[in-house]
Amino acid sequence: MIEKTLNQSRRLSLWLVWIGGLLIICSAFLVTVEVFLRKFFNISIGGADELSGYAFGVATSLGLAYALHERAHIRVDALYLVLPKSLQILTNIFGITLLIGFAGIISWMAWGLVNDTLEFGSRSITPMRTPLAIPQLPWLFGWLFFVLTGAVILITALVRLLSGDLQGFDRLVGIKSIEDQIEDESTL
Repeated sequence: MIEKTLNQSRRLSLWLVWIGGLLIICSAFLVTVEVFLRKFFNISIGGADELSGYAFGVATSLGLAYALHERAHIRVDALYLVLPKSLQILTNIFGITLLIGFAGIISWMAWGLVNDTLEFGSRSITPMRTPLAIPQLPWLFGWLFFVLTGAVILITALVRLLSGDLQGFDRLVGIKSIEDQIEDESTL
């Protein structure tokens, strides 16, 4: 059951990271058009910087869960390889737990922000007067999905650990070995 949930989370995170990438590409196109219009025709479509800022925020939050699946978040692992295996396991559990906790706090705060935005009908203070709920809702979704994905990964890792599958545990929450990184490169 938990492995199925993990696979579904992985698939959804892949879709979300593609949507985030598309948002970044669209915002780059919009900014490029804005620059050319200003340079050659001395006109502005207005709001390109605002929209690209929203796109970047949403794209970032939508990509967090995929990065977690790929073990691409930054880790300071200078001493990790010299630790005994039991301490490596503990640091992996501690690290993912802290990451989920931090993301949970951010999500809680984001939830309050979005709630206030919806309650008061907040709009941007720019000429576009964008209803802030439009970019904030998908941004919040990305953070909530990140926390949920982290919890699924942690639970799956613990199940694997308790069943004696140390390699499966490491593939979820351990650091990427050189072999893992080479394998990732060869699949591109």
